[in-house]
Amino acid sequence: MTDLTRRNLSLALLGALASTPALAAPKYGPGASDKEIVLGQTQPYSGGASAYGTIGRAEVAYFDMVNANGGIKGRKVRLISLDDGYTPPKTVEMIRRLVEQDEVMAVFGLLGTAGNSAVARYLNQNKVPQLLISSGASKWLDTAAYPMTVTALPTYDTEASIYAKYILAQNPNAKIGVLYQNDDLGRDYLKGLHQGLGAAGKKHIAAEVSYEVTDPTVNAQILQLQSSGANVLIVAAVPKFAAQAVRRMGELAWKPLLVLTNIANSIGTVIQPAGPEYAVGAISAAYMKDPTDPTWAKDEGMLRWHAFMDKYYPAGNKTDVFNVTGYYIASFMHRLLEACGDDLTRPGLMRAAESAKDWQFDSLVPGIRISTSPTDHGTIEQMQLMRFDGKRWVLFGNLMSS
Repeated sequence: MTDLTRRNLSLALLGALASTPALAAPKYGPGASDKEIVLGQTQPYSGGASAYGTIGRAEVAYFDMVNANGGIKGRKVRLISLDDGYTPPKTVEMIRRLVEQDEVMAVFGLLGTAGNSAVARYLNQNKVPQLLISSGASKWLDTAAYPMTVTALPTYDTEASIYAKYILAQNPNAKIGVLYQNDDLGRDYLKGLHQGLGAAGKKHIAAEVSYEVTDPTVNAQILQLQSSGANVLIVAAVPKFAAQAVRRMGELAWKPLLVLTNIANSIGTVIQPAGPEYAVGAISAAYMKDPTDPTWAKDEGMLRWHAFMDKYYPAGNKTDVFNVTGYYIASFMHRLLEACGDDLTRPGLMRAAESAKDWQFDSLVPGIRISTSPTDHGTIEQMQLMRFDGKRWVLFGNLMSS
């Protein structure tokens, strides 16, 4: 072999090694390094929606578990979780701090439609991933307007459309009353209900009554809905007001078919405070496994959740489905970070978020699979109906979509 041949072979080998992905150095963006990954979020640890705060606590505890088990490829995850009191101006202030001072890699699990709406433009314009948000507003599916935003939950209009189909199938003469929060959350439920009923179905609406999150109670609204002649009541309210609504119905001995939306069906934070006897026969829809349901007593996924709660979040209420929700969202974020490999940049994280294919999670109802793409940032698109029997929610029927 001549010297020239040897030189050419050496250069070729060096070129091949340099282009081998396995030998490529890790890529880091804001919030990522050899030692840690920094994430941020706000949660309503105080205020009128504080019952949801346990979701954030469960997410923090989840990453405590991840870190105790070596982190993600040796990198610890630091989740900065701040209290915004469910107040959009505070959400804006804190998200700006997380991005500009703490330089988080991404915002994830941000709770509330109003809060997410207040910061979505800022995050998207600054190309900061707004991932796995706890809001079912349908507008987040507009990938042209919100290219950096990905949901974690079913959209509210999808859920409401499912209820409309069920109600009409059970009672062609239904008269429907709706209690809804006067913001994007409540209006999305109304939109989905109207879509599910169809143009001819609007005659089934007896009354639509709103409340403000700053209201002390919804007692007056329940009286108004009762007087409308409604024989079906859909409660699209956060836990505090949903519990008030159920209790007031019971005190009035008013017994319409009660539909508790997924944001308002927790046994621990809605039904128990209201009085379980007042919710017997209520209908809701599930995508998450109910921790009080004996169906999942030996389910491997829920056994892992129980072990997590016992060790990393022992103060959490194990009857509260919101703690299952937090576990699901955090495990989803964990999987996205693992899918990044060594491309721990914001664009790399978005590529992972847009590349899920038939993903399943411990805490989701069997059969639900999650897929995403650059033009589809929706995650959960199926739900299963369930009925409260006085002690627990009992699933019935098959998975439904809108």
